[in-house]
Amino acid sequence: MRRSLYLFDDEVARSWEPFHLTRPTGELLFGALLLRERAERCWGSPCSGHLAGIGLTGFAEPGSPPVLEPSAVPREGVRILQSSRVALTPPCPTPPVDEKVSLFLDERVVGWVLPPGEPSPPVELLLRPEPLPGSTRWDVVGRSIEAVWDLMDRNAEQLAEDIPRYFPGYAVEELPGSHVLGGGLLSVGSNVTVEPGSVFDLSGGPIRLCDGVVVRAHTRMEGPAFVGPDSLILGGVFSRLSVGPVCKVRGEVESSVILGYANKAHDGFLGHAYLGRWVNLGAFTTNSDLKNNYGPVRVGSPGGPIDTALLKVGCFLGDHVKTGIGTVLNTGTMVGAGSNLFGGRMPPSYVPPFSWGAGADLGEYRVDEFLELAARSMARRGLALETGMEGVLRRAWEATQSLRSSGA
Repeated sequence: MRRSLYLFDDEVARSWEPFHLTRPTGELLFGALLLRERAERCWGSPCSGHLAGIGLTGFAEPGSPPVLEPSAVPREGVRILQSSRVALTPPCPTPPVDEKVSLFLDERVVGWVLPPGEPSPPVELLLRPEPLPGSTRWDVVGRSIEAVWDLMDRNAEQLAEDIPRYFPGYAVEELPGSHVLGGGLLSVGSNVTVEPGSVFDLSGGPIRLCDGVVVRAHTRMEGPAFVGPDSLILGGVFSRLSVGPVCKVRGEVESSVILGYANKAHDGFLGHAYLGRWVNLGAFTTNSDLKNNYGPVRVGSPGGPIDTALLKVGCFLGDHVKTGIGTVLNTGTMVGAGSNLFGGRMPPSYVPPFSWGAGADLGEYRVDEFLELAARSMARRGLALETGMEGVLRRAWEATQSLRSSGA
């Protein structure tokens, strides 16, 4: 019988600044896979849609399913609804075809399996999942991601599991002119170019270089590390990182995630950070990830600083963020989507979406000018800013206007 998979963003996932404003949680990278790809592999079914809120209707990226209203989920066939912020360990159990199931991770409901004809749960239940009346309990294995910084803090641990599990059979023990240290797994895809003089240290975990990756000379990479398709590593020191597709990365990068189509093509330090898509860091952009007093880091947010209880936290940059040459970001800085920072001065710990300016002197990035630059940036990578995605970005700009006008 036909079965389909849907991911839903609960109220926790919908609070994840600065990313949920412009993308469903399932389209965030964790380890070597997007959260959506992870669910698809676990259940053995492609994702048919994200239930992520009306503001994201029209979201469009290559390979991503649409954002749907719950009422648009058909009643035909077996439907699996899973929380997008859960990373399940495969294989998932085979769902029944004739009964309701509530999925439990430990003692928390993380989704449901619905038989044919059963209506989808109401929005209130998607936001705060509870067992369905009359349903059978199923226990699943995995980890729940409780805060947006967990995507960074637990990424290396996830990578150490993902690379051997999802990329077996590509082990390369020796690359001409390069040095491979340690006895771990170096997994190399097709059409990968590694210039002589590169060093791969596998003593801390495996490394995966996906199809079309280019690694320039004078690169030192320590595992666990994942470099997505067609990305370019331009030299420097890299450790415990995930890099999505079509990125350019140079300098020193530690314990960070770069979602995709992003440029860090110059020197500068990036540590314990998470970067959205279409981010461009100007030369020598650098962030701090450790306080001088070695205390726990507080992250900026619209409602004020939030204690992460973590010793090392860098920055979180939303989609389409741009920084000018010499930009310095303090520990725990959060920069909203579409912001353009320049002038070499340190911005505040929370930068509202679609801000424009230097240091604390932030104005509003005019929406038409922002969209023009976004379309131009995407065209440089052979992609178009689709009408639906333009609508998502316009709504995001309008929804956050009060944050900019209030100087939050």
